[in-house]
Amino acid sequence: MDLIHLQDTDGNRCIVRVTGRSQPGVLTGHDILRADVVVSASFVDARLEMCLSQQDLSSWQQALAELTPGGNASVGGDGGLNLGIHVNDERSVSVWVEDPDRLTTAFMIRPPDNWVEEHHDRLRHVQQAWPREVVETTSTAYEWTLERRQNSASQPT
Repeated sequence: MDLIHLQDTDGNRCIVRVTGRSQPGVLTGHDILRADVVVSASFVDARLEMCLSQQDLSSWQQALAELTPGGNASVGGDGGLNLGIHVNDERSVSVWVEDPDRLTTAFMIRPPDNWVEEHHDRLRHVQQAWPREVVETTSTAYEWTLERRQNSASQPT
């Protein structure tokens, strides 16, 4: 499921495709999502891996809500891949990808007019497909959410 899908008629594209949970069933890794990042422009064609936390998704949601021409939104980071978008004007955005171990690049995309609203919808779909199911009760102590425990208890064994 694509969290980010920016593409233009010149063949420039940036896609963040969420592929699933990092460690399903393991409290500390269950809510971390795996994603493939595909970037393509005339000078770059790369496929990279990215991990997204629930905090990353919340930050992305807030950044999208506040995005205006001249503004930035980013997702990821924390020592891993960081992807950012700068809104140049109503017609174009600059995309940058920084992966400390493999690649740093930037390029321009001319997305469709409704791309921000579309990305709010994409985020909602990702959050519905992989909801938060783990809570941190104290520093480094985790447990399943009440909803997850109730769903697990109601399933036949």
